Amino acid sequence: MRFMIIVKANKDSEAGVMPSSEAIAKMGVFNEKMIEAGVMLAGDGLHPSSKGARIKSENGKIVVTDGPFSETKELIAGFWMIQTKSYEEALEWCKRIPFDPGMEVELRKAFEASDFVSDSITEEHLAKEQEFRDAQKPISNG
Repeated sequence: MRFMIIVKANKDSEAGVMPSSEAIAKMGVFNEKMIEAGVMLAGDGLHPSSKGARIKSENGKIVVTDGPFSETKELIAGFWMIQTKSYEEALEWCKRIPFDPGMEVELRKAFEASDFVSDSITEEHLAKEQEFRDAQKPISNG
């Protein structure tokens, strides 16, 4: 099962304040543990919303709104993609995150082709998705 751990933005991350060297070192140790365990697929921090944009379709037209965006609590500051055997295992990894005061994360399961109604997806599509998933190996040291 694949899960996304979403790191919520806060006023500091939205102001472009970088984490302390100590915080970065602690995250590095945590990332190494996930890599060694073979669960980490990807992970990155994101620039503030002031350097981004929202793109949507509105009445048949594409509308682009440049950041920053006001609702910090709805923004993402970073993420990890992990692969575990269960929700409980993913939750255990979340509990090991070296949280800074006020840091919040959200755990969400990624959809797999098998989650969709069987008549809405073809066997060919399922096979192609599985081939793609098999090519995505967790990050490892070797």
